[in-house]
Amino acid sequence: MSSIPELIRKKRDGEKLSEDEIKTFIQAVTNNDIQECQIGAMLMAIWQKNMVGTEIAALTREMMTSGEVMLWPEEWKGLVVDKHSTGGVGDKISLVLAPALAACGFKVPMISGRGLAHTGGTLDKLESIPGYNIQQSTAQIHTILSTVGCCIVGQTATLVPADRVLYALRDATSTVDSLPLIAGSIISKKGAESLTALVLDVKFGGAALCKDLASAKELAQLLVSTGNALGMRTGAVLSRMNAPIGHCVGNSLEVIESLESLKGNGPEDLMDLVSSLGGILMVMTGLVSDQSEGKKRISEAVTGGAALSKFQAMMEAQGVAKETARALCSAHSDYYSVLRRAKHQRELKTQKDGYIQDVDGLLLAEVLHKLGTGRVKAGEPINHSVGAELLVSLGQKVIKGAPWLRLHYDERAPTTEQLDALQHSLTVGPEQITHHSLVAEVLLP
Repeated sequence: MSSIPELIRKKRDGEKLSEDEIKTFIQAVTNNDIQECQIGAMLMAIWQKNMVGTEIAALTREMMTSGEVMLWPEEWKGLVVDKHSTGGVGDKISLVLAPALAACGFKVPMISGRGLAHTGGTLDKLESIPGYNIQQSTAQIHTILSTVGCCIVGQTATLVPADRVLYALRDATSTVDSLPLIAGSIISKKGAESLTALVLDVKFGGAALCKDLASAKELAQLLVSTGNALGMRTGAVLSRMNAPIGHCVGNSLEVIESLESLKGNGPEDLMDLVSSLGGILMVMTGLVSDQSEGKKRISEAVTGGAALSKFQAMMEAQGVAKETARALCSAHSDYYSVLRRAKHQRELKTQKDGYIQDVDGLLLAEVLHKLGTGRVKAGEPINHSVGAELLVSLGQKVIKGAPWLRLHYDERAPTTEQLDALQHSLTVGPEQITHHSLVAEVLLP
């Protein structure tokens, strides 16, 4: 059996690691039989020399089996599905999609994460709801899926422990953007959920990890091939991520917009992406023959109210008081009777006549992050009430002085420089530009 230094040397020199060698490395990580500096050295060697498909599949499989792999009842066969997004601004897709899928008969054990850098985290959004408990054991997840059909939770202590070690050190060693390590991290966690099908929302654009379609497609194809190699039917959507999705950015504001979407009042771009991702899962599980029929089923689950009922039941199953869940899901909800509202609101005005051509989601999110929507240091609290509402839509005609953004903030008031940055995030021009659907391309297995 090769020693850890030999494995590091081998990968450093660009050689291919065998399945047994990768297993030796991951077991050492899991059992704490390896020095932290050695893990960092291996991560940097992988970042520099890359991995071939068989290495990536082996790495992902060993990470997946480093802890508990979930088991489901036989009667759920073919119905356990999930979705993963590479992160964006205003991306509250999971909050609408998970209950919509449950309303269509699927079981959705959605294990989500917190915000990273400028991108919002699904768990942070849900924790703005009083009582919502993201920490659920495997037994509790099973119970919630049995009774509700969906849950949105954090990673359990026993699930993919190797990933927790590697992920922390990837951040410390500047190897976060290694494609093999990205694939291993994402797919191992989804594989441990024992899914029938997985759909990936791989974003590209100014506010995304991948800045262009070509790099997003490369990542998507790697994730799809790795997922399918593990026995999950895996597909992907390549979606545009420049302007924010929908109209709201910020934790509690995105919960409100998600609830409005579940009540049939969702923005067109958000609902198109929700139905596209859900439609692909329906095709991959064989429930429908084509994506258009799948999109229709997902849309009907939302507009008919079944998805809203599932979201209410999920909240209650994860610790939210019945009165609170009912208040949020009522037809004419006073959201701020439940959710905390920021102390201050300030509207920004357009500075000339014209058409809304663009909103720079990255610039907007970076300012909001500094005002409290995100964490400067790992583990620090965030302000759930901070955020922004877009009062205009792409392509809309506006006149000078019309309000275009409502900023929600507390003690951290925006500086002059931050207000200038927000104004620079808006592009108003003399011509109306055609805006494409968020979905640019679909990759099916």
